[in-house]
Amino acid sequence: MPTSKTPAPEPSVSRKQSVIAVLAIVAITVHLIMRFVILSDRDVAELPLLIALVFGGIPLVWELLVKLFRREFGSDLLAGISIVTSVVLHEYLAGTLVVLMLSGGEALEAYAVRSASSVLHALAKRMPSVAHRKQGTMLEDVALDAVQIGDELLVLPHDICPIDGTVVEGHGVMDESYLTGEPYMMSKTPGSQVLSGSINGDSALTIRAEKLAVDSRYAKIMGVMQSSEQHRPRIRRLGDQLGAFYTPLAVALGVAAWVVSGDPIRFLAVMVVATPCPLLIAIPVAIIGSISLAARRAIIVRDPAVLEQVDVCKTIIFDKTGTLTYGKPQLIQQIAAPEHAPQEVLSLVASLEQYSKHPLAEAIVAAGRNANVVLKESSQMSERPGEGLRGIVAGKDIRITSRKKYVAAHPEANDTLPQQVGGLECLILIDGVYAATYRFRDAPRSEGADFVHHLARRHQIERVVLLSGDRESEVQYLAELVGISESYGGQSPEDKLAFVRRETERVKTIFVGDGINDAPALMAATIGIAFGQNSDVTSEAAGVVIMDSSLAKVDEFMHISRRMRTIALQSAVGGMALSFIGMLIASAGYLPPVAGAVTQEVIDVIAVLNALRVAWPPKKLVDF
Repeated sequence: MPTSKTPAPEPSVSRKQSVIAVLAIVAITVHLIMRFVILSDRDVAELPLLIALVFGGIPLVWELLVKLFRREFGSDLLAGISIVTSVVLHEYLAGTLVVLMLSGGEALEAYAVRSASSVLHALAKRMPSVAHRKQGTMLEDVALDAVQIGDELLVLPHDICPIDGTVVEGHGVMDESYLTGEPYMMSKTPGSQVLSGSINGDSALTIRAEKLAVDSRYAKIMGVMQSSEQHRPRIRRLGDQLGAFYTPLAVALGVAAWVVSGDPIRFLAVMVVATPCPLLIAIPVAIIGSISLAARRAIIVRDPAVLEQVDVCKTIIFDKTGTLTYGKPQLIQQIAAPEHAPQEVLSLVASLEQYSKHPLAEAIVAAGRNANVVLKESSQMSERPGEGLRGIVAGKDIRITSRKKYVAAHPEANDTLPQQVGGLECLILIDGVYAATYRFRDAPRSEGADFVHHLARRHQIERVVLLSGDRESEVQYLAELVGISESYGGQSPEDKLAFVRRETERVKTIFVGDGINDAPALMAATIGIAFGQNSDVTSEAAGVVIMDSSLAKVDEFMHISRRMRTIALQSAVGGMALSFIGMLIASAGYLPPVAGAVTQEVIDVIAVLNALRVAWPPKKLVDF
């Protein structure tokens, strides 16, 4: 069994394991049909098993011998000894079953564990391969690498921006949240900076290239991703940890029985009883059952190894946008001038904003809906780029603008306005007179504080960190809301990667994120948990994907993992304890090889039946 999640299995190795597993299945099926349906002679019926052992068992045993020379003692090494022992004892069916367990488990894990190329491929696939370059009045498609600094490019509606640059023509918005951590659609007007990888809104923009494609923000993220893949943390699997002491113990006991008695049959008997099926079968059964249970609860486990690690993680690191927040602006404060009633102002503004496509419009309309204000008829609406929104509502001239534009037109009003704080804001003018200031923040998840507070008590998490590319003031504001004492804002993907890598060298870590800028950190952490399907890059980088984005689902996953580890340990340790008793009896000469094989099968059944319990959904998986 693999001892880490890095490096990822080579495709050729994965294919070889799959072929051996299929060969073993076919051989066992044909043998059983010939033996119990056709009633063939036993020697004839065992021919398929011999073929599987020759073409499947020999390559596996050779690989295990290589491990032995490297002094890697795992449960799979004992399985190799069991294959050889079964052939010597003419227990071909048992040997073929062990071949199936080894190859099938490795093939399944190789399929589940993604490689570096899959993440980088997802990154590359997301970017356009061509850019629309302007040549006078003509438009030509050129390869991204052919774009030069100073070239003017057209970014069509809903296209991905191909290069870092500056807007020279057009007005619109871009979604940069997965790159920067900023939770809002960012307004773009002439002079605004744009980042490669951003998603354009409904308007076409002309940009001037400021960097070559190889120097763009997106290319840098790909470079950080490659670095992250090369330094992914090693995870020693549960079966290998247990097998590291079980294998030498079993071999030593078998050799001692042989030396003391002078009878090699006792060694073979001990090896048959020692076959580590509780490790090779019970633990994978528990893992597969947990993966199935998680999938039924909209939690996709992409790397089975993470199920064994959650319960021993001591640090959890959160991205901000989309994980502890919804990634949507929320109207959090309405400061009305003394002569204006807040409810009336909200009614007028929401009546106008319901027709706007501005990123903050939805938040204002939602606030009006929650306050049960009456929406009034609007007319003469205009939303010229850079001028804000204005219109006539109930006979009044309503204008929504920014502090900067208002102060530029009315310098004397600067001292009378409410003090500017973190977050976004807009000013409301009624009939040309200041009426209110509206402040917005990214909406925190309702369950955020409860979830954070229960981590130490219920999951033995010792350190909780908020790590975000958003502004420091916004990060600090959210950290105080949810009860996180350690937070860092303005973090680039490189910064996040460095922080997670340092912490993972100290203890096992969990990183929870949802953006492309989180992908390197997701890979560097012991366990990466991605929210939603907004980015195939993020999903590829994470070991776990939460489809129904909520912190309750993270808690469910943590409990599923803890339950899996508990039941897997019960099956593995209990099975090994029973096997050890059987080994002692066999070493004393009271349990011959054939009886030992039967005894081991009984132990296997007990261990596997216990492991199957993990797929039964408990009454409760959330405890906050």
